[in-house]
Amino acid sequence: MKAIPKPARAATVAALALGLTLAAGLVRAADPASPVGVWKTIDDKTGQAKSLVEIREQDGQLHGRVVKLFNPSKPNPTCEQCGGDRRGAPITGLEILWGLKKDGDEWRGGKVLDPQNGKVYDAKLALADQGRTLHLRGFIGFAMLGRSQTWLREAEPAP
Repeated sequence: MKAIPKPARAATVAALALGLTLAAGLVRAADPASPVGVWKTIDDKTGQAKSLVEIREQDGQLHGRVVKLFNPSKPNPTCEQCGGDRRGAPITGLEILWGLKKDGDEWRGGKVLDPQNGKVYDAKLALADQGRTLHLRGFIGFAMLGRSQTWLREAEPAP
C-alpha cells in the first residue's frame, strides 16, 4: 500500500473538514415550518427589540426561554412580580413559554409569562413569512381578549 504524500493528505483533510462544516450548517438551518430556533422579541408598545428567546421542542411541546436582554433597565434584572419558583429569578434564562402543541398551522394550549408584570397568559402562536416571523398571542380565556407580539427569527449562530 502506497502512502499518500503530506500535501495531498492535508488537502484531503481540509476538504473533509469543509464538507463536514457545510453539512453541519445545513443540519442547523432553521426549519421554516417550525418555531424551534432563536427569536428576537419586539416590544408591542415601543416597537424596539427587547430580547432573544430560544424556542425548543420537548416531548411534543414548545418551550421558550430568554437567552439575552437588550437594554435592560438595570443589570441582571429579575422577575420580581412573578409567583412561585419564578419570583426573583433572573429574567435571562427564565422559561417564559411552555406547553404549546401543534394544532394545524398553529401551536396552542400553552402558556406565556410576561416578566414585566409576572402574569401568565394562555398562549397560541403561528408562523408567517416562510417562517421568518412568529405571531404570539397571549390572552385570558378568549383569544380576542389579549395582546399580540411579532417576533423575528434570528440567524443561528455559527459554532
